[in-house]
Amino acid sequence: MWLLIKNLAFTILVPGTVAVFVPVVVLSHASFEASIAAVAGAALLLAGAALYAWCVWDFATTGRGTPAPIDPPKRLVVRGLYRFTRNPMYVGVLCVIAGWALLFGSIAIAVYAACVAAAFHLFVLLYEEPHLKGAFGADYARYCADVGRWLPIPKRRGSPL
Repeated sequence: MWLLIKNLAFTILVPGTVAVFVPVVVLSHASFEASIAAVAGAALLLAGAALYAWCVWDFATTGRGTPAPIDPPKRLVVRGLYRFTRNPMYVGVLCVIAGWALLFGSIAIAVYAACVAAAFHLFVLLYEEPHLKGAFGADYARYCADVGRWLPIPKRRGSPL
C-alpha cells in the first residue's frame, strides 16, 4: 500500500505538473474546436496516460520502486513496454503534452513539448543512464544493446528481450 501511495504522490507532483497542470494553465483561455486534429490529440493524450500508467505499474510490481530518483526500482525493469524502449514513461508524458497541443491547436504547447523532450533527453543522458550503469552493471549494458533509448530497434536474432 505504501508503494502505491508513493507512486501516486510522485505522479501527481511531477508528471502531473509537467503534463497536466502547466498545459491547463497555458490553455486556460484557449478555445476548443472539434476537428480531426482534436480527435487525434485526445487519442494521443489518453494513449500517453495509459503508457505512463503501465510503466508505473511495472516499476511498482517488478522493480519494487517508483519513478522518483530518490526511490527508484530495486530491480531492473525490462518487461512490458520496457522491452521496446528504455524510456516509455517519458514517451508517455510527451504524448500527453503533444495531445494537449493537438487537442487545442496550440503552438505554445507544442514548443513546450519540444522543450520538455530536450530536458528529458539531457536528464537521461547526464543522470539516469550513468546511474543505471552503476546500479545494474552488465545487465543494464546488455539491455542498452538490445533496446533503443527512445524508439524500438529491430531485435537481433537470439536476443532474450
